[in-house]
Amino acid sequence: MIDACGLTKRYGEVVAVDDLSLRVSAGETYALLGLNGAGKTTTIRMLLGMVRPTSGSVHVLGTAVGPGEHALWSRVGYLVETPAAYPELTVRENLTVAARLRGVSASRRVDEVVERLNLAVYADKRARTLSLGNAQRLGLAKALVHEPDLLILDEPANGLDPAGVVEIRELLRELSHDRGVTVVLSSHILTEVARLATRIGVIHRGRLVRELEAADLNAFLRQRLSVSTRDPEAAEQALTAAGFVPVRSENGALVLADAQSVREPDVVATVLVAAGCPPTRLVVEQDDLETFFLREVGS
Repeated sequence: MIDACGLTKRYGEVVAVDDLSLRVSAGETYALLGLNGAGKTTTIRMLLGMVRPTSGSVHVLGTAVGPGEHALWSRVGYLVETPAAYPELTVRENLTVAARLRGVSASRRVDEVVERLNLAVYADKRARTLSLGNAQRLGLAKALVHEPDLLILDEPANGLDPAGVVEIRELLRELSHDRGVTVVLSSHILTEVARLATRIGVIHRGRLVRELEAADLNAFLRQRLSVSTRDPEAAEQALTAAGFVPVRSENGALVLADAQSVREPDVVATVLVAAGCPPTRLVVEQDDLETFFLREVGS
């Protein structure tokens, strides 16, 4: 569905994307995972032909992306950064225009996507009155109105409340699993990517530093037990005497990274209670995205 080879994009002295290659097969949900500014949006813009690469090539659905290949985009839906809409037209009118431009039956598809994206309450409201989250829903509806084979989305959960994030996740899962739509998306939200993607590309400073199956992601995320007590020194001594290796963190908590502590935090709690310094906070923490990236790139 997508074959990108050696994509590089320079803006003067700044290298936004650096020799990036990726392949996405039919039916996959492929996520570009990276911190803000990592090069995700620039990569997606090159995949869609919105930005011409400094070097490298892109083929989408077997066709080279370039000037004049208009027929290609009839099978592709996309949403990049801020969703665009005619501000004085209603939600329904915006979708009708989008459907007609795509050459599909406007009334049928518009009703379907309005219902599917929970926009019925706002269907007759002007686009300029929408909240950020509902504007994002409208952008997604426009991307879906022509029933594309390939869906390319840049931060699709942007501006959505937690319930909306779940709705979009389920929608994308349904499109992929039930209808065979290939989905390519970018995100900096690790948990959402892990729940939705089948394959993940980790992008950092414009380079694709790792690709992995989503099912393998947890193996790369380290866990640790963080313990806070009113007497950290006594707690540290008690845990050390019991055979643990606590490390004092910057905020004064004790961190235990061994497998037993993560698996059986109640054992740690029992040791501390017996020593007269019960924990005021005891929680298993997992690497956040930034920690994961810094470790991946060796920083």
